[in-house]
Amino acid sequence: MSPMARMAKRVKALRLRRGLTQAELATRARISRKHVVRLEAAEQEPTLGVIERLAKALGVKPGRLLD
Repeated sequence: MSPMARMAKRVKALRLRRGLTQAELATRARISRKHVVRLEAAEQEPTLGVIERLAKALGVKPGRLLD
């Protein structure tokens, strides 16, 4: 599994664990819902800024998304 696919899987798992929809995560992370969809499908690589915003929105450190 590629690093991007692992991160996509972690983002989705954390989002679901917190009971968030893709739209809710997008709002909290200040990105579009379509961007969340593409990230969770491992179709788009996130920038460092997006990783940081996703981590904050999910209540984890950025490194947790990249493990």
